[in-house]
Amino acid sequence: MQIVRQLDPLRDALAELRKPGLKIGLVPTMGALHAGHMRLVEVAREHCDAVVASIFVNPTQFGEGEDLDAYPRQEASDAALLEAAGVELLWAPTADQMYPPGYATSVSVSGISDGLCGAARPGHFDGVATVVAKLFNQTRPDAAFFGEKDYQQLAVIRRMARDLDFTHDIVGVPTVRDPDGLALSSRNAYLTEQQRADAVALPETMREAAGAIAAGGDVATILAEGRARILAAGFHKIDYLELRDADTLLALDKFNQPARLFAAAHIGRTRLIDNIPVS
Repeated sequence: MQIVRQLDPLRDALAELRKPGLKIGLVPTMGALHAGHMRLVEVAREHCDAVVASIFVNPTQFGEGEDLDAYPRQEASDAALLEAAGVELLWAPTADQMYPPGYATSVSVSGISDGLCGAARPGHFDGVATVVAKLFNQTRPDAAFFGEKDYQQLAVIRRMARDLDFTHDIVGVPTVRDPDGLALSSRNAYLTEQQRADAVALPETMREAAGAIAAGGDVATILAEGRARILAAGFHKIDYLELRDADTLLALDKFNQPARLFAAAHIGRTRLIDNIPVS
């Protein structure tokens, strides 16, 4: 596996991969890889002839007081995992390659980025859309792969790709979970043993709430009871527990169309997010 940090060598390496006509898949990450990331690589290998992974902890998607400095960085072990999975190229740019001196451009996707994490983390999705647009331009993939755990992020990227005329496929991959149901996340590493045990209340509450909503229960009542249960389990703050349209992400007060339940809650110093379909 080649590890590339500068744009010119990246373009040369990609040109070599394309010479035989290979279809290239891109798996963008911020590192601290886990089984969810490796599932993205696996799906990319199923769809494409060669896989390019990227690792870049993107500062523009972190807000003031968030965990940019503390975000886990473990490139050596991440690279070993990617190489073992058959990734052909790791794009690990330096900060000055992504945002050189004088950099002044941002991509903003309105509408679908409002609410949920867009409200809780102002500016976050501008940072996501900007760095992903740059990764798309830098690698020119035939397909790019993103996890559904970050469902709003996936929706923002799909809207951005349509609006900016990117022609490659955007492939969403179902959330990978631990056996007890907690969605895999690099930030799970922040959890203490007790917090990890308590955190399972989030997906459990969401599953029960989704079932009750699908059975015709009152949405507002079910969500209020869910918030109370999450707080009682050891979480100290809930950013949201909401029912949203599965496509537009508009808030719903009744279940009468394809929908998803979205949640973000804080336990200790860790903010966990999750979403599940209601059907």
